[in-house]
Amino acid sequence: MEALSLDIQPRFNETDGLGHINNTVLPVWFEAAREPVFEIFNPGLDLTNWNLIVAGFTIAFKAPTYYGKTVRVLTSVSRIGNSSFEVLQQSWQGELLTAEAKTTLVHYDYSCEQSRPIPDEIRQRLQPLLRE
Repeated sequence: MEALSLDIQPRFNETDGLGHINNTVLPVWFEAAREPVFEIFNPGLDLTNWNLIVAGFTIAFKAPTYYGKTVRVLTSVSRIGNSSFEVLQQSWQGELLTAEAKTTLVHYDYSCEQSRPIPDEIRQRLQPLLRE
């Protein structure tokens, strides 16, 4: 399995009154780390040809994330279905797992508002990201 990795430097304005990175920030970081997956479906990230929609998102906060230390977001795929797939993401600050999220994305045709099967060539590109 080959996880994608994105390093993020937390910004001061993302810090809440308790000195933690606010819990509303991590979903934004996770979405930023999904961009390489978006590129698999839509090279160039052309919004006029967008073909993914979020069907669900869950996040479990494991430990506080703090300002001043780099956060590494790891992204992999945990399931590939007919028209949907699940992205598994983790945020790490040093050796500490701070959050884990699962996002279900659907290959989607906005013109007719229906899901579409994931083409074989896209499946092949997702396969190296599949976490057993």
